Amino acid sequence: MHIERLIKMANDISDFFNSESDKELAAEGVKKHIQRSWDPRMRQAIIAYCREDGKGLSPLAQKAVQKLAS
Repeated sequence: MHIERLIKMANDISDFFNSESDKELAAEGVKKHIQRSWDPRMRQAIIAYCREDGKGLSPLAQKAVQKLAS
């Protein structure tokens, strides 16, 4: 899967959770969704991308991916 598609998917998930006023809780929701729904190769690709650059990921998506990586 192309990284552009993964970025779009992560941002779309983040958009859904962004209405949560507690951004830590929102990031945790995004992280859990990615853990449950994404193939391990997809997760590894978005983590690697976030570590390298992260350009194009929303701030909430970046936060969630960083949590996913730890």
